[in-house]
Amino acid sequence: MLEPGDERAGGWLRRTGPVELMRRLSVGDGSAERLPGMTAARLGGYRLRAAAVEPERDLAEVAAVGGRFVCPGDREWPSQLDDLGDARPVGLWVRGRPDLRLWSLRSVAVVGARACTPYGAHMAATLSSGLAERGWVVVSGAAFGVDGAAHRGALAAGGATTAVLACGVDVPYPRGHAELLGRLAQQGLIVAELPPSSHPTRSRFILRNRVIAALTRGTVVVEAEYRSGSLVTARQAQRLGRFAIGVPGPATSGLSAGVHELLRGEGVLVTDVDEVVELVGDIGDLPPVRRGPVLPRDHLDAVAARVLDALPYQGVAHPRDLARTAGTSADETLGRLYELHSLGFVEREGDGWRLTLPSARNDDARRGGT
Repeated sequence: MLEPGDERAGGWLRRTGPVELMRRLSVGDGSAERLPGMTAARLGGYRLRAAAVEPERDLAEVAAVGGRFVCPGDREWPSQLDDLGDARPVGLWVRGRPDLRLWSLRSVAVVGARACTPYGAHMAATLSSGLAERGWVVVSGAAFGVDGAAHRGALAAGGATTAVLACGVDVPYPRGHAELLGRLAQQGLIVAELPPSSHPTRSRFILRNRVIAALTRGTVVVEAEYRSGSLVTARQAQRLGRFAIGVPGPATSGLSAGVHELLRGEGVLVTDVDEVVELVGDIGDLPPVRRGPVLPRDHLDAVAARVLDALPYQGVAHPRDLARTAGTSADETLGRLYELHSLGFVEREGDGWRLTLPSARNDDARRGGT
C-alpha cells in the first residue's frame, strides 16, 4: 500500500503500528485526518491504494515462487535497515533459501553504469569474484552492465550474491536477465520492497538504491556518469555511515566522470579486492604491501651504492677518481670495489674498474652472486 521510501507514512507506521494505520486509512471515522501531515488529497491517494491491497493474494503469489515476506521484528530481518529511520522498508519480499539477515552481515554492494565499457564489466566481475572467494556477499541491482557483471562474477566463483529489485520478486526485469534472475533465485537471494507482480518505475529504481546502501557495509561504484543512480547509492551509503568506494577509470571517459567526482569528495579509491576488504573488513584485513620490484643494487649499503654510481656508464675509472666522486677515501673505495666485484656489479681492467656488462652480471648472479 505504501510506496518505497515514504517517510511521512513511515512516521505514521512507527506511531500507530501497521494494523492501526491500515484501519485508519480504510475507514471514514476521522482518525486518518488527524495523522500529522495528512491532507485531503493525500488521504484520497492512500485510500485508493488501501482499497486495492490484497495481502492474502500477495502472500500466495510469493509462496508460489518459493518466496516469503520478511518484516521488522522477524528473526530474518536485517537490523541495519533500521538506520533508514522512517524511510525504512515496511517489509521485504524475498526469494531464495539463504537467510537474508545472516547474508547481509558481511555484504558489499557493487554497482555502476548500465551501458558500461568492457573495462567496467571486467572490474565489476573481478572485484565480485574476489569478494565471493573471501566469503563476502555481493549485493547489486540485477540491471544490465555493471550490476549483471557483479552478480555473474560472484556466481562464477561459487559465491553468494543478492539482487535488490525495483519490482516484484516474481517479475523478470530486465527481460534480458531472466536467466540470471533464475540462477539468483536458486543460488542466491532476490529481494524487493514491492509486492509480487509490481512493475518498476524511474522513482522506484532510485528509492531501491537506499536499500542496497543500507544492507551493505560499503558501496563500490565501478563506472558512473554524473547523473548515475549508482552515485545515489554511494551518497546514501555515506549518509548512513557506510563506505562509499570508487574504482577509477580513464580521465577521458564520461562513464567514469561520476566516479571521479565521488573520489574528489568523500569517496575512497580502490583498485582491487584487497583494498575493498581492507575498508569493509575486520581489523587485520590488510592488503599486501605495494612496491616495485626489488633490484640487486637495492641491497647495497649507502657507501657501496655511491661508489657504484660513480662509475661511468662506459669506460674505465681509477679508484682515486671514484673516491673523489663518491666522497670516500681511496682505501674505502677500493674495498667497496672488491665487494661490488664479488657481487657481479663491476670488474677490474688493469689499474682501473668498469661496470660489468649485463650478460656477465647475470652469469655472476647464477654463480651465486646476490
